[in-house]
Amino acid sequence: MRRLILASALFVSACATRPQQPETVPPPPVVSQPQQPRGLIGMTSSDLMHHFGTPAMQIREGTSLKLQFRGRLCVLDAYLYPSGSGAGALRVTHVDTRAPSGIDYNQAACVSALENPS
Repeated sequence: MRRLILASALFVSACATRPQQPETVPPPPVVSQPQQPRGLIGMTSSDLMHHFGTPAMQIREGTSLKLQFRGRLCVLDAYLYPSGSGAGALRVTHVDTRAPSGIDYNQAACVSALENPS
């Protein structure tokens, strides 16, 4: 009989509602955007060539220009568009970097590797 009472008590306690606790939602993860090397933004094609040498590839599309510089460790693509000035000089507005395999590569490290090839 004791077992029946004990089992009944456990059964009833298991069915009892517990006070609801507010569900804690973790904050969304902070997604870091790749940093554009400030030193390259605004450069002209001449500035880039002075900095990195002759580009491995040049692609003109309309009024824009893409220059690609390749090193042993990484590839740097610089995208140049006409500036707002009356001279219409093409200036770097965006830079992408990647390893030769195609995976993302740290931009600052790539710039450093291209500036100081070993």
